[in-house]
Amino acid sequence: MSASPKARAGALAVLCAMSLMIVLDSTIVAVAVPDIQRDLGFSDAGVAWVVNGYLVAFAGLLLFAGRLGDLVGAWRVFLAGLGVFTVASLLCGFAPTAGALIAGRFLQGAGGALAAAVVLGMIVRLFPGPEEQARAMGIYSFTQAGGAATGFVLGGVLTDALGWPVIFLINVPIGLAVWLAGRRLLPREAGPGVGRGLDLPGAVLITAGLSSGVYAIVNTAPVAATAAVLFLAGFVLRQRLARRPLIALRVLARPWLLIANAAVVLVFATGMGFQFMNALFVQRVMGYDAFGTGLAFLPTPIVIGLVSLFVAPRLTGRFGPRPVLIGGLTLLFAGVLLLHRMPAAPSYWADMFPPLIIMGLGVGVTVPSIIMLAMAGAAPADTGMVSGFSNTAQQAGGALGLSVLAIVAATRTAASEPGVPEVVALHAGYSQAFLVAAGFVLAALLIVVLALRHTPATAAQGEPPVTAALGNAAAPPAR
Repeated sequence: MSASPKARAGALAVLCAMSLMIVLDSTIVAVAVPDIQRDLGFSDAGVAWVVNGYLVAFAGLLLFAGRLGDLVGAWRVFLAGLGVFTVASLLCGFAPTAGALIAGRFLQGAGGALAAAVVLGMIVRLFPGPEEQARAMGIYSFTQAGGAATGFVLGGVLTDALGWPVIFLINVPIGLAVWLAGRRLLPREAGPGVGRGLDLPGAVLITAGLSSGVYAIVNTAPVAATAAVLFLAGFVLRQRLARRPLIALRVLARPWLLIANAAVVLVFATGMGFQFMNALFVQRVMGYDAFGTGLAFLPTPIVIGLVSLFVAPRLTGRFGPRPVLIGGLTLLFAGVLLLHRMPAAPSYWADMFPPLIIMGLGVGVTVPSIIMLAMAGAAPADTGMVSGFSNTAQQAGGALGLSVLAIVAATRTAASEPGVPEVVALHAGYSQAFLVAAGFVLAALLIVVLALRHTPATAAQGEPPVTAALGNAAAPPAR
């Protein structure tokens, strides 16, 4: 993309604003779930679909949306997704019944997927140089961290003061403003058209497979897991036989893409699992209320935001993403281990605050670096698909982390000896979950150290590779 620095900065602001909306929505809704359950009469099992309905639709459509962006222009798909997300937010805010809210959440997830799937690819094309790309990814990560920090506190404040519908309705004016800005600021790239690769049967298979897979992870459903395997196998077969496949198997067959996104899965499994389990730890073991929990979490996203904005770009520009990622994962591993070692009657400042700061430092440099490595090797024509693939890995990792760590904690808590105080049993369960999360980080670290040693060549010849910049950045400057 050839554009002035001012135009590229404006486009990045639009992309980050949409990402901020998605993160805010996720964290605010999590805080408001108890109020939603009470007002709309959800069952204990049914209320989970306020979150899961969004997640299933979001994860299922990411790959399809990324490929659609490559074919018709990422800006078109982004604006369409933003429009759907905004309208769905309006429907959720006025939902009269539980079923209507779940339907709105599915629609929100679909809109979020259309917009989010193309964001990373657009950032990579807007900022191809190593230092400027690292800076842009740092801003993107800062947006994510800022949204998480704001969402925890804002969710409690809005829900208590104005009621849960406001958490959805607030998206409407923001979404409209971002949509209008996007129409003016986003670069309008022309794609080859849907006739050059929009394989509808393949799209149905991959969407059904990913949706079933996320459902299986979230609900521990063997039938859904089996269906996911069958749908995904059918998708691969369809891509081999189709004249114009949805996704070129030459891209998915690249070892770097698969290995790097395996690390993405583990990193986001740790991040989402930590967020969920630590919230429960703070409330059920330390006795904090919802607002106090939001304040207790603030150090981590604040540090993540500052590090990803000011520190990570400089380190990545000087040393390259891989060494920075190794350092970040090491810090993240140390922080999770410290959480595992917290006593049953912890002090916030002595026992929890230090690991939260260490984890913030680790995540702040880990996320921009792992995203850059996951996008490495993608030719410009494939960045939408690779972006969608990476986003899918993030969502699958989050769902995996939530599911696995929740099961580990519940199992360990239930195994406590009769007569043990509840808070002691809960502490044992959450500590075990944190230890498993540390194992996720260690596995990601081993993948990066052992398997991601050399930046791959670009996926198509004759096009300026994203990875050429990354490869150059990885070499220390001459002295």
